[in-house]
Amino acid sequence: MQIETLAPAHDRQDLRPRILHIGFGAFARAHQLVYLDQVLADGGDWGVIACRLNSGVEDLDALDAADGIYHVLEADDQGIVARPVGAVVGSLHPVRDGIAAVTGRIADPALAIISLTITEKGYALKGDGLDADHAGIKADLANPDAPRTAIGVIVAGLRARRDAGQGGLTVMSCDNLPHNGRLARAAVLDYARLLDADLAGWIEGNVRFPATMVDRIVPALNDKALALIEQATGRADPNSILTEPFRQWVIEDDFAAGRPAFEDAGAQMVQDVAPFEEMKLRMLNGSHTFLACLGQLAGCETVSDCMDDPVLRDAARRLMLTEQAPTLRPLPGVDIADYADQLIARFGNSTLQHRTAQIATDTSAKLPQRLVAPAAAHLAADRDWPLTALAIAGWMRLVRQTVDGGGKPADPMADRLAQVVADTQDGGDYVTAMLALTQVFPVELAADPRFAAPIASAYLNIVRTGARTAIANAMGAA
Repeated sequence: MQIETLAPAHDRQDLRPRILHIGFGAFARAHQLVYLDQVLADGGDWGVIACRLNSGVEDLDALDAADGIYHVLEADDQGIVARPVGAVVGSLHPVRDGIAAVTGRIADPALAIISLTITEKGYALKGDGLDADHAGIKADLANPDAPRTAIGVIVAGLRARRDAGQGGLTVMSCDNLPHNGRLARAAVLDYARLLDADLAGWIEGNVRFPATMVDRIVPALNDKALALIEQATGRADPNSILTEPFRQWVIEDDFAAGRPAFEDAGAQMVQDVAPFEEMKLRMLNGSHTFLACLGQLAGCETVSDCMDDPVLRDAARRLMLTEQAPTLRPLPGVDIADYADQLIARFGNSTLQHRTAQIATDTSAKLPQRLVAPAAAHLAADRDWPLTALAIAGWMRLVRQTVDGGGKPADPMADRLAQVVADTQDGGDYVTAMLALTQVFPVELAADPRFAAPIASAYLNIVRTGARTAIANAMGAA
């Protein structure tokens, strides 16, 4: 495969620590940092401090040893472009550097943005606010000078910033959840109110929480990807990453202390992110979850394997256009059919080897916005939703199959899911018990026979005929 390695895009000597990125994982390296690196090609001092709060000390050490430089390999079936990214000017980890180094960085007057990729779990949410009973949150509130959760760390840093007489900054969530700015704001303010009402008032008046929509497929690295990285860069590098050429970033233009010119790198600065995030979460992520669960059940290891199966490919596109698109608000200038075709083409990128098992992790946290909300919209509009029902049932079947096989679901609710399997016989009783999981399914919706019956029917169809035939049957009913 042909690999083109680009030269560095900018001179790094003028960079200052202006952004603290918490959760410096694969997606951040392949998405936000690429945009910023491209912006820096035209000048500026917007350097990034890479921060992880739990694992990853060794990776940060390797990043420091490489002077903050890593490569992003943008790959498709036509070739690879290896892009060096040099926006990082330092790293922090509380285990290595102490928590005071992290909160002190937040208090630094040069810092203007805290950006986040901490996954849904990192916000410790319950509904639209903070889960005050979350074990990590309770521990942080009991010992606020040594926080361990991302929310506790942010608030401790903001307290240090206020006490030092510094101005406000921006907390920018880049996680793949709807209304991420509003939810980040709610989590931070709820925690601050439990700790210090005056601090909460200062945050409310001085800190901004813009919403964002992010899109780039970044699979977990496998041996083939690691070999490509070594071939492109000449060395093994735990921080370099393989991703697709496509990227999209929609950002609410609401910043407290300035920002890089993200639009110069192709980001869309808007006043309302919600229509964009709904389109992406439902059409891309909803169909990804469909393929992750049903594809595994049908024996497909990767998303591109799913696209090689005409039944799965056609079902994914039909799900997008007939069951997801009708639930979206109009978005001027967007051709939904063209967007669906772009997604199918991206899913077919075999170089990425995007594993269905990886996409299926944490599904209980993903279902509400990706599939349950669209199903509720269909009920309200009296429309059929056979493929959506099949996707939800496919998750239930995958959970049961995993537990019955002696495994454990890769899910924050793994223990509860395993208990449901242990307590029920396979079939309708099991589906009813799964629908009773209020963290996933709203109580009133789960109690509605118009919601429960199609899912139970889809589940039994999978059990009796297998996933692939069940998909074909559902398309015949659509």
